[in-house]
Amino acid sequence: MGKPRRLQKLPVWIITVSLVTAASAAFGQKSQQPVRRAPPPSVEWDKATAGTFFDNAFGILSGPRPDFATVARPDTRTASGSGQAAAGSGDTGNRGFKWSSLISDDTLVDEIKSQQELIGPTVASPSTFKGGGYDQARRSFSMLGVAFGLIAVHDQDVRWKKDAATARDLFARASFNCKTATDQAFNESKLRIEDLQLMMNGTSPKAKSEREEDFQWSQVAARPALMARLEEAEKAVASGMSSTGEFTKRQSDIVHEAEIVAAIGEVIGLPDFEYHDDESYLELRNGMRDAAVRVRDAAMKKDYDSARAAAGEISKACSGCHESYR
Repeated sequence: MGKPRRLQKLPVWIITVSLVTAASAAFGQKSQQPVRRAPPPSVEWDKATAGTFFDNAFGILSGPRPDFATVARPDTRTASGSGQAAAGSGDTGNRGFKWSSLISDDTLVDEIKSQQELIGPTVASPSTFKGGGYDQARRSFSMLGVAFGLIAVHDQDVRWKKDAATARDLFARASFNCKTATDQAFNESKLRIEDLQLMMNGTSPKAKSEREEDFQWSQVAARPALMARLEEAEKAVASGMSSTGEFTKRQSDIVHEAEIVAAIGEVIGLPDFEYHDDESYLELRNGMRDAAVRVRDAAMKKDYDSARAAAGEISKACSGCHESYR
């Protein structure tokens, strides 16, 4: 190659480009075209200036040469641009989380329809409501709040997404007010059922959210109400494993209930929920959530043995949580 030329004082970007080009050629980078080198500058420098630079730049280069064709570039895409769920305004939990990995749009829509059927009879009359219907109303409103909350941040285009944040707040407020069987709670429940019916018919709810503070998941539903729905789902999954025949017959129901377990399991470990910073609690919660996903996946593949094993892990995690945190 001959005696290397002395680098001369040029702008940094010119020196950098020249070094990269020279390095690629010197280390034998393959190319179908001949390497085109920049011609050396013709300017003569005095000794003081020339002494500022290295006589041989290759003598100080170390390490393998970079492969610019495969170097990873930083991912600058936003959550919404990369297919992740963009959280709603003020959402403090799981911003950008891919909720579709835990619960599908079909399960969310079906759950809302199921809760609508459950809640209707509870407000048939004030006496029915005050005679115990308010407790079912509280649980159903809680789950409706969670379901619409998940739709609001879901990474798929789920039905009612436009009004989901408003519905989330309306049903959450109704749930908290149904802790007691008052006339006010009964009247509000009637209004919320009317709003739900409007949404089922493709219309936005009449009422508007009156939220003044940032949204927090713990405000959507009280933990006891979510635990009640979680227990129902866990028992439904377990009963579907009683035999291969029952498993096959109830496949779609098992998928639905397993996804409910997975989604609630994720929600109850988000910041501002009780025990969200307790490592032992989170270990149990994560085990339950992940086992529920395995049940769902196995059920979709009609793999009874794998589904049954994962269902046992759900029950084990739930029992451990009840013993320590109930």
